[in-house]
Amino acid sequence: MPFPALVCLGEPMIEFNQTDPADPRWLQGFGGDTSNAAIAAARQGASVGYVTALGWDAFGDRFIELWQREAVDCTQVARRSDGHTAVYFVTHDARGHQFHFLRAGSAASRMTPADLPRDYLAGARILHLSGISQAISDAARATGFAAIDTVKLAGGRVSYDTNLRLKLWSVDQARATIHAAMARADIALPSLDDAVHLTGLTDPDAIADFYLRLGPQLVALKLGKDGVLVATPQTRQRLAGHPVAAVDATGAGDTFCGSFLARLLAGDEPLPAAAWANAAAALKTTGFGAVASIPTSEMVAEFLRRNRTAYSAG
Repeated sequence: MPFPALVCLGEPMIEFNQTDPADPRWLQGFGGDTSNAAIAAARQGASVGYVTALGWDAFGDRFIELWQREAVDCTQVARRSDGHTAVYFVTHDARGHQFHFLRAGSAASRMTPADLPRDYLAGARILHLSGISQAISDAARATGFAAIDTVKLAGGRVSYDTNLRLKLWSVDQARATIHAAMARADIALPSLDDAVHLTGLTDPDAIADFYLRLGPQLVALKLGKDGVLVATPQTRQRLAGHPVAAVDATGAGDTFCGSFLARLLAGDEPLPAAAWANAAAALKTTGFGAVASIPTSEMVAEFLRRNRTAYSAG
């Protein structure tokens, strides 16, 4: 059996989403940034695998069932008795969505470089990981760098999403680790809010230049509802966001990442890949939960078809 073209590394998390503040019930779903990205890529037709550790608990069982349903290869997912599967809660208010975590001591945070499936990683065309993948523990930080080195040595590419969580580490710690990882990456997928904290810059073009100078040859700077800026050393272009009836932005950036990488693997140039991912991320926000509302490739294609008609009519 061939290795997946895209391998994602990180911490999956069971999600509980408060869709209505007046309702005491919570919607159980799934999250974790790189797991979300893996599912988004699989729903766009990519060959995807996931590397992580889960607890020997019911939540871990649910993740295995999820990945199997979503055609995300989970044969390299370890189960541990010394850590639990992580959990988070999402609430919504006038400021947007707020996160509350129960992740300390999780199985994923206990992974070490010795636990990595090196041959599996070496067979990937792209490895995707994030700041969160490395923020959850010192061991996870070292594991992320070891995975990057394994893929690069084998001739693969590395994609890195900043995904800054200051509840996990200080901005100085985050800056040092994320910049070191970005210097080894080929594809940088920062978000604007993260980049402002990490670089001290506010202008999107200056931020794109900053990451290009670090080493990646392709930067897709996620601008939220305002779209995305795609930059290479030779060219750059900004794509506007799509106006949609957004209800929950949880996982929208992850959906962009997974969809973007899927289209690159399918042979798209960066700009059309970003246009596809930009639409997928917009669609993602129209439903609740990090995973449930990630669109399929058919949904994205139909959305783009309808929006082209709408724009030409306007």
